[in-house]
Amino acid sequence: MIHFTADLRTRLQASLSVHERREHALEGRSHAAVAVVLVDSDAERHDRDPLTARDIDMSVVPGDLLAGERRRLDGRMIGVAGGAAFLLCRRASLSRHAGQWALPGGRIDDAETPLDAALRELDEELGVRLDPDSVVGWLDDYPTRSGYVITPVVLWGGKDPHLDPAPDEVLAVYRIGLHALRDSEPRFISIPESNRPVLQLPLGNDLIHAPTAAILFQLRQVGLLGRPGERVDHLEQPVFAWR
Repeated sequence: MIHFTADLRTRLQASLSVHERREHALEGRSHAAVAVVLVDSDAERHDRDPLTARDIDMSVVPGDLLAGERRRLDGRMIGVAGGAAFLLCRRASLSRHAGQWALPGGRIDDAETPLDAALRELDEELGVRLDPDSVVGWLDDYPTRSGYVITPVVLWGGKDPHLDPAPDEVLAVYRIGLHALRDSEPRFISIPESNRPVLQLPLGNDLIHAPTAAILFQLRQVGLLGRPGERVDHLEQPVFAWR
């Protein structure tokens, strides 16, 4: 377990500050921002999923799964809470698409900065209000197949913020322990539609894919494991996320 302490914030800030953030020109794409919100979590209180395995369609997950994985991977997000965590959303409109997880965020409006947009979207989607002093650091831009450039910001959300998910946007919100992200074993698979590797990030009983997985993978590599300069913009999304 990774404890939610001021020392953790200091260590993450230090790790992210030495990473030279990569920006991408929009080149006709829309600009979006997402928030990686760090909070505390309890293994018993927060380790639950309102969906059952029958609610989730895993048929679109690319790659070959071993027999044991097919029995375990049912799309539910369980067994990951405890200690310092980040907030992960299951979108209401995407609830039956395996791997379609999202960090709170959305399109950057005119005259907004990425931080403005991330803070606004966090408030609108989860009812969490933070200020600019909550910034821990920044991660690389990630260009998506659907026509966006996503700018991720890491925020210190406080120990136990009240969550009030917007029902038309968020089906459920989960607290994923940073230890689960750190101890995950990322894997890279090939698909016939692209020569770029597809990242699969095992968390709970599911495989998270880019763009969300790319952002979380970089948080793992740079923030938790202290590997500045590791890039993720070459990582591919599965075909079901291309539109």
